[in-house]
Amino acid sequence: MSKITFLGGGSFGSALAVLLAEKNHIVSIYDRDENVVNEINLKRTNEKYMKDLRFPKGVTAFNSIEEAIDGTDYIVLAVPSHVIRKMCIALKGRIPASIPIISIAKGIEEDSDKRLSVVIEEELENPVVILSGPSHAEEVVMKLPTTIVSTSKDMHFAATVQDLFMTPYFRVYTNDDIIGVEVGGAVKNVIALAAGVIDGLGYGDNTKAALLTRGMKEISRVGIALGGRAETFYGLTGMGDLIVTCTSMHSRNRRAGLLIGKGMSLEEALKEIGMVVEGVKACRAFYQLKEKIGISMPITDGLYKGLFESKNAKSIVDELMNRDKKSELF
Repeated sequence: MSKITFLGGGSFGSALAVLLAEKNHIVSIYDRDENVVNEINLKRTNEKYMKDLRFPKGVTAFNSIEEAIDGTDYIVLAVPSHVIRKMCIALKGRIPASIPIISIAKGIEEDSDKRLSVVIEEELENPVVILSGPSHAEEVVMKLPTTIVSTSKDMHFAATVQDLFMTPYFRVYTNDDIIGVEVGGAVKNVIALAAGVIDGLGYGDNTKAALLTRGMKEISRVGIALGGRAETFYGLTGMGDLIVTCTSMHSRNRRAGLLIGKGMSLEEALKEIGMVVEGVKACRAFYQLKEKIGISMPITDGLYKGLFESKNAKSIVDELMNRDKKSELF
């Protein structure tokens, strides 16, 4: 039995908290929203993020980070990518360096273009483990078969976290390509947002297949340029995550894109979703990063123009379809 602290009471963190509590671990959840904390402790629910979830015994929520992390063995960063550094700064001097930090966020830090594991390492001396892969919280709570990846610079910790989360319905693989795992999980949010846009425009299966396939080319292109391995992007954190986020209504990125494709502004779509849509920040970050490393990402380019330059979505698709001829392999 271990104690695991989740910093952030969102949907995926809540789903994993239930999973671990049902394995008889002690789970604490920190959230800054007092209403979320009270609801978890008094009603055993979290309606703000997950409608059909009930917390078992062994889960306690706190408004205080100090109380939540007291005596913990693992810390899970269950906050959006843009909050990761701030949360790590809040942990400085409060935890032993031996406690593994597990991140379940997917993205890169805007402006710095740093992977989240790098951001964590800059602020804390603890071992860092990244969990990523095709894993909608709604289906994890339903105990539907799910597979994810655990990665770290020190694979001993990746294997330890693999054991911690493994259940008959939640299978965890290891992969020592931490760069590839993180990049795949971040860029697929951009492609998923674009997938929602084409759905909103009324395009069909042919268009979706083209987007996923050429989107995977962009994921692997940027990932390899940053030091990842090609085979990683055809695994769970690349192709697997891309499929699930581009096709499911559980995906906030796809749902936001769908609303934009139907005519909403970016601001209106984000307000309607009501939760962080990681693909928006990731689009801006990778649009800037691709220029620095000198690679082509035409889907990302087009999405950026639609999100931040108010370009018509239909005209963007037309431009993508009418570019100069080229080989599929490049």
